[in-house]
Amino acid sequence: MSKIHNFSAGPSILPKQVIEQASQAILDFDNMGLSLIEISHRSKNFEAVMDEARNLVKELLHLPERYEVLFLQGGATLGFYTVAMNLLKEGGKAAYVNTGVWATGAIKEAKLVGNIEVIGDSSDKNHSYIPSFHVPSDADYLHITSNNTIFGTQYQQFPESNVPLVCDMSSDIFSKKFDASKFSLIYAGAQKNMGPAGTVLYIVDKEILGKSGRKLPVYLDLAAHIEKDSMYNTPPVFAVYASMLTLRWIKENGGLDGMEKRNDAKQKLFYGELDRNSLFKGHSVPESRSWMNATFTLVNDALSVEFDKMWKAAGISGLAGHRSVGGYRASMYNALPIESVQVLVDVMKEFETKFG
Repeated sequence: MSKIHNFSAGPSILPKQVIEQASQAILDFDNMGLSLIEISHRSKNFEAVMDEARNLVKELLHLPERYEVLFLQGGATLGFYTVAMNLLKEGGKAAYVNTGVWATGAIKEAKLVGNIEVIGDSSDKNHSYIPSFHVPSDADYLHITSNNTIFGTQYQQFPESNVPLVCDMSSDIFSKKFDASKFSLIYAGAQKNMGPAGTVLYIVDKEILGKSGRKLPVYLDLAAHIEKDSMYNTPPVFAVYASMLTLRWIKENGGLDGMEKRNDAKQKLFYGELDRNSLFKGHSVPESRSWMNATFTLVNDALSVEFDKMWKAAGISGLAGHRSVGGYRASMYNALPIESVQVLVDVMKEFETKFG
């Protein structure tokens, strides 16, 4: 089978060894003679998986003792509402920054719970930049979206906040070093850098919970999940297992230091060509560019049929951009090798030679 270069925005590329190991576990898990997806989640075999996955998160992010790690269901979309239910006080308010579609979704869901103040918004320029903002001191928390998959922007430095900082890190967690202790709550869908779709990671400073004054449905109560060690109900066993394998792979490849070096090399290679090539232009401003999702368009849209032929012929998959931006989106998550980025860069160079 010929090599496919997977630039899909998500569900996205996973390390080959993770796919192989996870596939074997579907057939026979832990030499039990049973499939991973048919054993009891209360068995010692799966409890060991959950424990290792949670401990790897703590280790990779150097989390202080006050933090707990959960693997739940519902994706980050349910997280939009879950965050507000747990942290937004009765009669209080929360501050949000709107940097794209998923931030907009978080704001919409939080407004169902209480008072939301949007303190920064980049929609005036089709979310091509990270806006500046002032954090109100009376907010219960500040919510940001670290990386914006559709528009291709990313916080290159996280804001200083005098209120609890909450972040949706679905598309760039574990991609580079950062100080996790600055955040009171982090949540992230697995299907970009951590595993397959089906589970969402919560990293919670326990000290912020139980202060909203709300009576919570049990499944939305993060404290209830912490009490049950992330096993309040049947967890998504396959997604958690594959995430554990991916976290192992990250650790084996240098942890966040290794991922940062890997991803920095890829983004420099791609953006260097984008800025040099006369036939392409980027959507996001350089200082807000995402390392994970590079969004770009052709200077002359009439050439799109020719460019599409070339990248598809090179074995590239998943390059089409989202309708909100158009053009193209090269998603360069952890598992994408730099060799795949080089193939795309070579196609862009050849395209310029033919049509420039």
